[in-house]
Amino acid sequence: MISTAPEYRGRFAPSPSGPLHLGSLVAALGSFLQARCQSGRWLVRIEDIDPPREVSGAADSILTSLEAHGLLWDESVEYQSRNSSFYDQHLDWLAQQQLTYWCDCTRKMIQQQGGHYQGYCRNRKLDNQGCALRIRNNQPVSQFNDLLQGKVCSDMGFASEDFIVKRKDGLYAYHLAVVVDDIRQRISHIVRGADLLQPTACQIMLYRLFNQPVPEYLHLPVIVSQPGLKLSKQNHAPALDNDNASGNLSQVLSWLNHPPPQDLHGAPCAEILQWAIEHWQLSRLPTSKELQQ
Repeated sequence: MISTAPEYRGRFAPSPSGPLHLGSLVAALGSFLQARCQSGRWLVRIEDIDPPREVSGAADSILTSLEAHGLLWDESVEYQSRNSSFYDQHLDWLAQQQLTYWCDCTRKMIQQQGGHYQGYCRNRKLDNQGCALRIRNNQPVSQFNDLLQGKVCSDMGFASEDFIVKRKDGLYAYHLAVVVDDIRQRISHIVRGADLLQPTACQIMLYRLFNQPVPEYLHLPVIVSQPGLKLSKQNHAPALDNDNASGNLSQVLSWLNHPPPQDLHGAPCAEILQWAIEHWQLSRLPTSKELQQ
């Protein structure tokens, strides 16, 4: 019998807290190219589980920008806000295994204790009134392998915390939602920014807890406008100019050490992307966690 490799399934999962910018295009394009060069599937998921941070119309704007840049997804767009039943099922299972507990500690209290949560509420047997739900992180992940960064040692102060899986305001926490959705969508490879490198340890712990295969991770450098200041929505990075889509692709490819040849400058996005798929090599990607804009 001829064995075949598991299907490659990648994804881009932006939050609708604003329009796409050049920094987010790095993650979108990197994940797209890694999927396409493996003849894999590329999915888009809108991570809209935090309404207070969301901007009206941002989800549609994100999808419009992806289409303008030729980054076309393979399956229906997913919206996390429609997946609460899946999150509840996993929370119920964790509760049945006695792996969660309620906590009323405030950020100020945690800061006063050194900045990392020390498990103060583990045995207090609180109810859910005014509390967040934390997981018993009994087997923290001390290290993992990244396809670009190599062996990554976790910040154990962060990775060993009993992190929150449901917030005090009733909203689902990022770690839980992203892992449950990636399991449900059978995501095999996750390509994203290096600013999410350390949270990966918490997410790997959840995969293991749910007895699910851990995806391959690849963390690309984030673009900074000055040292320590990431190009991001929170830092008011300008929205992508969709009328300059081919120029944007060329700029991002150059940052990723894959500059298109001169004769492709100004070419249609489809031609630039086809060239990039044919020439995409992980060995050429910069391994630094930050790149100057």
